[in-house]
Amino acid sequence: MEYRIEQLARASGMAVDTIRFYQGKGLLDAPRREGRVTWYAESHLERLGRIRELQRRGFTLTVIRRFLEGELEPSDESLVAAVTRPSSPQTLTLDELAERSGVAVPLLKNLEQAGLLVPVEGGDVPLYPADDLDAIAAGMKLIAAGVPLGPLIELASEYADATDRVARKAVDLFDRHVRERIQSEGGETEAAERRLLELFNELLEASGLLVRHHFQRTLLRAAREHIEKKS
Repeated sequence: MEYRIEQLARASGMAVDTIRFYQGKGLLDAPRREGRVTWYAESHLERLGRIRELQRRGFTLTVIRRFLEGELEPSDESLVAAVTRPSSPQTLTLDELAERSGVAVPLLKNLEQAGLLVPVEGGDVPLYPADDLDAIAAGMKLIAAGVPLGPLIELASEYADATDRVARKAVDLFDRHVRERIQSEGGETEAAERRLLELFNELLEASGLLVRHHFQRTLLRAAREHIEKKS
């Protein structure tokens, strides 16, 4: 069965302009042309249904394209949703973050430039997880104790860069040695999807404990060596 674009719009429940937009973005294959008339196939209708399904889960067009092109498997959906949505159920604008933390907006912007405040992706207005308030409070304790702001931001920026590099390598390890292994085992999509999400959450918690434990021990060792060097 084939459809004119108006018929496809009615069958899919989407506007004609929306279908053309998806086609322009490469999410929808070009229709068959017959003179000046274009014809869309059943596969186009199915593709539009898949796009709508993925949009309902809150995925961006970039992520949707990766699903459609087979770069991401259907069993990745829950995992992708977990890592592309805010970690905190509540978000704040920069002004709200300033008001609740007691820290001026210019200083918060400096923290963002240093990589310590990262807005949630998506939307016209930058939003920040509400649990950033705890991190800001911790930083303010260091400043209140006498640590200069400039050197503190410089150190924090260096730490953020190093952490970003390590995190990207950790994600790559998970992708190659956990995700790809589970998907290569076959089985039901729902079972693989559930297993991937469970493992990701377990490893996320474990990695957080490891990083915190290692940093605290390293910090204490550095302090001890500093003391011994001074004596």
